[in-house]
Amino acid sequence: MDTLAIDLARFQFAFTIAFHIIFPAFSIGLASYLAVLEGLWLKTGRDIYLQVFNYWLKIFAVAFGMGVVSGIVMSYQFGTNWSVFSDKTGPVLGPLMGYEVLTAFFLEAGFLGVMLFGLKRVGPKLHFLATSMVAAGTLMSAFWILAVNSWMQTPGGYAINDQGQFIPTDWWAVVFNASFPYRLVHMVLAAYLTTAFVVGATGAYHLLRDKTDAGARLMFSMALWMAVVVTPLQIVAGDLHGLNTLEHQPMKVATMEGHYETQAGAPLILFGWPDHETATVRYKVEIPKLGSYILTHDWNGTVKGLSEWPKKDWPNGPLVFWSFRVMVGIGFAMLGLGLWSLYARWRGGLAEARLLQRAAVLMGPAGFVAVICGWIVTEVGRQPYTVYGLLRTADSISPIAAPAVATSLAAFVVVYFAVFGAGTFYILRLMGKSPSTGVAGPDPKQPTRAAGIMPAPAKALGSANPDKAQAAGGRGA
Repeated sequence: MDTLAIDLARFQFAFTIAFHIIFPAFSIGLASYLAVLEGLWLKTGRDIYLQVFNYWLKIFAVAFGMGVVSGIVMSYQFGTNWSVFSDKTGPVLGPLMGYEVLTAFFLEAGFLGVMLFGLKRVGPKLHFLATSMVAAGTLMSAFWILAVNSWMQTPGGYAINDQGQFIPTDWWAVVFNASFPYRLVHMVLAAYLTTAFVVGATGAYHLLRDKTDAGARLMFSMALWMAVVVTPLQIVAGDLHGLNTLEHQPMKVATMEGHYETQAGAPLILFGWPDHETATVRYKVEIPKLGSYILTHDWNGTVKGLSEWPKKDWPNGPLVFWSFRVMVGIGFAMLGLGLWSLYARWRGGLAEARLLQRAAVLMGPAGFVAVICGWIVTEVGRQPYTVYGLLRTADSISPIAAPAVATSLAAFVVVYFAVFGAGTFYILRLMGKSPSTGVAGPDPKQPTRAAGIMPAPAKALGSANPDKAQAAGGRGA
C-alpha cells in the first residue's frame, strides 16, 4: 500500500476528529451545567439562575448541532478510507456504535426540542426533566464512544474467525475492557473542566467590563468552584490512567516519558527533544529517579524503554512527548487558577480580582487544547496499530490512491474552516453579549451601571420580583 495514501488518510481522520472532539467535550459539560442551573432555579426561585440558563442554552444548541454534523461526517471515513478496518472490527465495534445511536442519540434527540423550546409549554418541572435527560444522553454517548476507543486500545472479549474478523465472545469484557473505566472518567472530567473554563472566561470577560454584572458574577464563581473541586480529581484520575497504560501499553508510556533504554530509577524528563535516530533525548532537563517513582511508586522501580520493541513500531516521539507535557502543564495551570480563586475569595471577592479575571480569560481555550493533546497522546501513541498489538494501520486502509485522499482532504479543510469557523464565530458573538442584559456589554471607557434582569421569563413563570431577584443574585454570586 502507498505510504503517502496512508499518511494522508491518517491526517484526514486526525483533522476531522480534532474539529469534532472539541464540540462533544464542550456540550457534555455544558449540558450538565444547564441541568444544575435549572435545578438551582427550581429550588431557590432566584431568576438569576434562569437568566444564566437561557444565556448558555443558545450556545449549547449551536455547539450540539456542530458536534452532531462533524461526527456524522467523520464516521463516513470508516467506509471510504478505512474499509478494511471496518470489515475486520465491524462485528465488535458496529454494535457498540449502534447502541450509542439507539440510546444516547435517541435520548438527546427526543428531549432536545423540549429543552430548547418547551419551557413555557410543558412547565418548569417537566422541562427540567428534559434538560436532565439531554445531559444524561451526552454522558451516555461518551460511555459508548469511549467503549469503542478503549477496546481498540486494550481489546478483550473477542476471538478471530477464519476471515480474520474480530468477533465478540464476551460482551461484558468487550465493553468493560481493561482501560475503559479510566478513559471514561478521564474524558468526562476533561469535558467538565473544558466547560468550566469557557464559562469562567466568559464571566471574567464581562466582569472586566462591568463588575456589577450579576450573571457574570454567578458564572465566574460557579466555574472557579468547579475548577477547585474537579481539577485535583482529574490529576488523580490521570495518574491512575497512566498506571493502567503502563500495564497494558508500555511502549506508549516509554514514548510519553522519552525513555529509550530500560532502567531502574528512571529520571523524570521535564523537557527535551526525543530523537529516534540516535535513540536519545536531546537538550533534556530531568529530575533523577522521579520518573520511576511516578510510574511504579518505587524510587528504584524499573521502567521499560523503547529499545524493548522494534524501531519500526515506535510512535512519533516528539509529537507524543510534547503533547503529553502540554496536557499535563495545562492541568496544573488549571489547578493553580483554582487555588488562586480561593485566595481571591478570602481576600475580598472574585469581582474585585481583576488580575485573576484576566488570567481566566486567557485560560478560556485551555480545556480544548488539553483535550486535543490528550487525544494525540492516546491515538498517535497507539501507532502503528489501529487495534493495539493486533491490527496494523497499514493493514486497515482501503485500497485507495493518494490523489483521491488528497482531493477529499482538501475539500474537508475548505468546508470545515468555512462552516465550523462560522459556527465558532457565532458562538463567540453570543458569548460577547452580557448575561444580564442580553446585549453587548458596556464600553469600558464609559461609566458602568448595574445590569438589569430580563423580566419576561420571570413574569411568564410567576417567579419572584425581578428587582428583588437581581439584588439576591448580586449578593449570592
